[in-house]
Amino acid sequence: MKAMTYAQYGGTEVLELSQRPTPKVGPGAVLIRVKAAGVNPVDWKIMSGGLDALMDVNFPVTPGWDVAGVVEAVGFDTPEFEVGDEVYAYGRRDTVQGGTFAELVALPAALVAHKPATLSWEQAAALPLTGLTAQRTLDILGVSAGHTLLIHNGSGSVGRSAIQLAVNAGVRVIATGSVNNHPRLRELGAEAIEYGEGLVERVRALAPEGVDAVADFTGNVLDDTLALLKSGGRHASIADWGVTAHGGHYVWVRPSAEELERLSFLVEVGTLTVDVAQTFPMQDLAQAFEANMSGHGAGKIVMTEFTA
Repeated sequence: MKAMTYAQYGGTEVLELSQRPTPKVGPGAVLIRVKAAGVNPVDWKIMSGGLDALMDVNFPVTPGWDVAGVVEAVGFDTPEFEVGDEVYAYGRRDTVQGGTFAELVALPAALVAHKPATLSWEQAAALPLTGLTAQRTLDILGVSAGHTLLIHNGSGSVGRSAIQLAVNAGVRVIATGSVNNHPRLRELGAEAIEYGEGLVERVRALAPEGVDAVADFTGNVLDDTLALLKSGGRHASIADWGVTAHGGHYVWVRPSAEELERLSFLVEVGTLTVDVAQTFPMQDLAQAFEANMSGHGAGKIVMTEFTA
C-alpha cells in the first residue's frame, strides 16, 4: 500500500511517499481504507523528535492519528463492525509507527466509532483528536450551567469544539482569538476578545469577579490564567506542563470509541459542527504540515486520498 513515511527525525524534508505492507488485522481489530486523515500539531512534533522522551517510535514511521474511512476487513471476534461500515477514529497507540497517512490502517475496535452520516469524510477526519481533547478538558474542569469559562485560543480547532460543547451545557464562554476570527467565535456562542497584552483587563471588563474555569489551548498564558481565576476555580492546559505546579491539570487525551460516540450524538443532533480549513492529497503531506505549523488556519487541515 502507499503511505507517507519518515525514517529519521527531522523537518518536512524527511517525509517520503513509500510502499508499505498491508497492516495485519488481529482479533478485535478493523482494517480501514482511509478516505481522509486529519493533521494535528502532534504529528509533526513527533516527527521532529520533540516527544522522543514520551513515546516509543519504530522507524520507518507512518504518521497520523485521526482517520475516517471504510472498513475493509475485520479481525476475529469483532462483532461491532462489518466490511463496508463507514467509521472514524482517534487512532493513537502506545508505539508510533503505523499511522493514518496511508491507504490502509489497522486499529483496535475499541478506538473506532461509526461515522455520523451528517459529516463529510473530511469533517469526520477533522473531529476525533480535537473533539475528544475539548470534551476531556471540559470534563476535567467540571463546568456546568451558570459557570463562566475562559478559553485561550478559542479560534483553534480544539477551542472551537470546546466553545460548542460548553455553550450546549449552558456555560458562559469568553474566548480569545485574532480579530478576523471573532465573527466565527460569536457564531459558535462565545464572547470573543483579542489575545495578548491587556488580556486580563479585557476579560475583567466582561467578568469583573473573574472566571470559574480556564481552558488553555495555546500555552504561555499561565500568569493571565491565575490572575483571572476565581478562588477555588479550576484550570487545565493541553500546551503547558507548568499548570500542574499551580493546581491545574495537564490534558493528554485518551483514544476511546465510547467517548467518540458522545461527540457523534452531538453532531447528529446539530449541536456540534466541524470547520475544515484546507485539504491536501495525501502525497502533499509536507505542504500540509508546513501549513499547520503556521498556526493561522480557520479550522482543521485534512488529508484526502492519494492522487499519485
